[in-house]
Amino acid sequence: MNGESSGGDPGPDLAVGADAFVDRGAGLEVAVVGAGAVGATAAYDLAREGADVTLYDRGTVASGSSGRAAGICYDAFADGLDAEIAGDAIERFRALSGDDTFPFRECPYVWLAREDDQERAATIREQVSRMQDHGVVALEMDADALADRFPALRVDDVAVAGIAGAAGYTDPARYTACLAAAATGAGATLETHAPVDVRIDPPRVALEDGEEREVDAVLVAAGAHTKRVLAAADVPIAMKPYRVQALVADADLEEPMCYDATGDFYVRPHPDGLLAGDGTEPVEADPDDYDRTADSDFVDDTVARIGKRFPDVDLEVSDAWAGLCTATPDGDPLVGELRDGVYVATGFQGHGFMRAPAIGKRIAGQILGDDGVDAFDPTRFPGEEEFEIVEGMRIDGG
Repeated sequence: MNGESSGGDPGPDLAVGADAFVDRGAGLEVAVVGAGAVGATAAYDLAREGADVTLYDRGTVASGSSGRAAGICYDAFADGLDAEIAGDAIERFRALSGDDTFPFRECPYVWLAREDDQERAATIREQVSRMQDHGVVALEMDADALADRFPALRVDDVAVAGIAGAAGYTDPARYTACLAAAATGAGATLETHAPVDVRIDPPRVALEDGEEREVDAVLVAAGAHTKRVLAAADVPIAMKPYRVQALVADADLEEPMCYDATGDFYVRPHPDGLLAGDGTEPVEADPDDYDRTADSDFVDDTVARIGKRFPDVDLEVSDAWAGLCTATPDGDPLVGELRDGVYVATGFQGHGFMRAPAIGKRIAGQILGDDGVDAFDPTRFPGEEEFEIVEGMRIDGG
């Protein structure tokens, strides 16, 4: 896993007083499929609004992609909608974190391009300017300023860097466990080791033993398994899972979190030293049959790249793994109502965990009658598109 938490323990309850409950969802029965970060957050928000929620997972809480996520959280998006969602997510991470819930460590986020990569350098300059236009706290730095601010970084090959101030990192499995526990504390029912399929007209979930439970709404937030869960109802979606890799190494690194866009790898501090990754495979993966062990070439290459960017950091790899992310044709997620009473939240291009506090709240609100996010409307695609997988953290010029 990721060396921080297994996700098997439901974790401590978030403090939710009786006066926090409202009855907007009273009488509404909702099934949430997938006890990852998005599903657990949505279940929590629905339950505290008075809905009768059952949260299902084929394994345990955070046993899928959320438990293998990098835990990097930042508000470094040039698009206005993405910036709004990221800002909301960061604020909620801060508000919900604590000694008895989950940690959220404030840490600057740096993304940089090298001198031989003028296309990405130009893109970073444009991104920072657009972020500032949206009120995002972001700065552009040259190599000298970067060296003064972050002495651990090698900067002699850096053309330009962007710095996002509203950023930090956390333990993804612990966050998810806390939100699932808070959901049950607010009245939701958690059913683990309970694989289900979805049926439509009317919305309902089908259990392994053949029992079907009719509900008012179903939310499928099953990560890479979302396509399979919906396939039983003959509801296709334009999403492809793809494999990514990460490692944890014993090292001394306090800051920053860094994405080397030219080298295509990221690094963040970790309780055991540092966490780093890239290892994206641009081919569709089978969520039921993929290699969860990191490739040896990935480990060796990533250690070498970290050593060049952080030359004074001694590395000893203690853990390495592979997980799954999900891609869509246009790089935006599928969040909203697919069929009457059937909702979906997937396709986050590697940004699902960092958006979970905001996306979970928004999809819960839509189920309760609020407007959805038009740009993420899952019906914008028929569901059978052919498209190439593009890793979400990639920075492209143009």
